[in-house]
Amino acid sequence: MIAHGKNIKIFTANSNPAFAQGIAEYLGTTIGKSEVGKFSDGEIFVNIGETVRGSDVFVVQSTCSPVNDNIMELLIMIDAFKRASAGRITAVIPYFGYARQDRKAKARDPISAKLVADLIATAGADRVLTMDLHAPQIQGFFNVPVDHLLGMPVLSRYYKEKFKDSKEETVVVSPDLGSVTRARGFAQKIDVPIAIVDKRRPKANVSEVMNIIGDIKDKNVILVDDMIDTAGTIVNSAQALRDRGAKQVFACCTHAVLSGPAIERIENSVIDELVVLDTVPLPEEKRIAKIKTLSVANVFGEAIERIYEDLSVSTLFV
Repeated sequence: MIAHGKNIKIFTANSNPAFAQGIAEYLGTTIGKSEVGKFSDGEIFVNIGETVRGSDVFVVQSTCSPVNDNIMELLIMIDAFKRASAGRITAVIPYFGYARQDRKAKARDPISAKLVADLIATAGADRVLTMDLHAPQIQGFFNVPVDHLLGMPVLSRYYKEKFKDSKEETVVVSPDLGSVTRARGFAQKIDVPIAIVDKRRPKANVSEVMNIIGDIKDKNVILVDDMIDTAGTIVNSAQALRDRGAKQVFACCTHAVLSGPAIERIENSVIDELVVLDTVPLPEEKRIAKIKTLSVANVFGEAIERIYEDLSVSTLFV
């Protein structure tokens, strides 16, 4: 598949090796030889087992839980490749952690997303490839080029097929005001109307549903979000929709962070099905019947091929 120019090499740390394997298979190559582990005191070590001099190196690492360990693995791997004279280093970060800390919400708050972006560039990354940043403006935090992929087309294709014979009974719902633009684009893809859950968040990871804007009575509703963490928002929204007459409640997101009580909440909720992408690995204990996973390894593989070939990445989503 890769036909010209300097060679391409795919490496992975420990956060999501199965995802990296999917990318490598799409590209018709293998994962590069490396070892990423810990010394007895917890410090991370990296051994690169093959030459990367002059190579186009892609390091696949989601910065999901354990977030800080995964970030350090990524930074140390990038540094190792830089010192080994790699031709170009791309940090492939399917899920970018710390993205929710993208502004000063109150006095003396850090902007951690900017700090992590600076660390990645300082370590030696020449560019970043990621998907569905929590806030698109985070691209501007990086001092290197960022290719920002979209998970929405994969999810919208799934629901377009699922509800192709019942579009008039289907509504896309934004779980909060901040997700309206995402929900509107999603609804346009599958040609259905939208509704909005108006909620108030009294404190972190706690949400209270206030009102539903739009007609959802006797409809199949699809809640759309970029990530689900503790699942409080999505579960409360689903319950409010069902209480107000929704026939079935479906939910989808790009990043299934699913921390804390998330799995228990989803299992006990009125959500009929939750569809997620595999940007964050789903361990065995979190794989419940309600959760369906779609892979975007091929999307990342196609983007990597285009970066390597110096072709447009944005045309993937036209």
